[in-house]
Amino acid sequence: MTHTTPNQRYERGLRQLEAVDGPKGRAVVETLAKAFPDFANYVVEFPFGDIYARDGLGLREREIATVAALCALGNAQPQLRVHLHAALHVGCKPSEIVEVVMQMAVYAGFPAALNGLFAVREVFAERDIALPLAEAP
Repeated sequence: MTHTTPNQRYERGLRQLEAVDGPKGRAVVETLAKAFPDFANYVVEFPFGDIYARDGLGLREREIATVAALCALGNAQPQLRVHLHAALHVGCKPSEIVEVVMQMAVYAGFPAALNGLFAVREVFAERDIALPLAEAP
C-alpha cells in the first residue's frame, strides 16, 4: 500500500470531482469551503480522493450506483439532482437513468421512485433533454 500525503489525497479528489461533475463540482466545494472549510476538504478527500479513485468500477457505474442509492434514501433530493447531472456528464443515457430510478420502486418503494422521477424530470428540463418514454412490457 502506497502512503499518500493529505495534499496528494486532496489533489486526487479534485481530479475525480472534476471528472464526475465538471467545473461545477469545484465551484460547489469552493462555496462550501467559505463557511465550512473542514467539511469541504472531507468531501473532496474521502468520497472523491479515496472511493471514486479506486479501481474496479468506472465513473459511469459509480454514478449509476449513486443515483440508485440517493433515490432509495428518499431524503437526499438536492444530492440526487447533483448526481443525475453527474451521471449524464460521465456518459449515462437518459433512458438508463430513468430505468435505474424506476427500478427503485421495487426495492425502495413507489414514493422513493416517484420522488426520484420528479428529480429526473427537473434535471432533464434544465438540460433540455426530452423524457425517454418506454413501452410497458
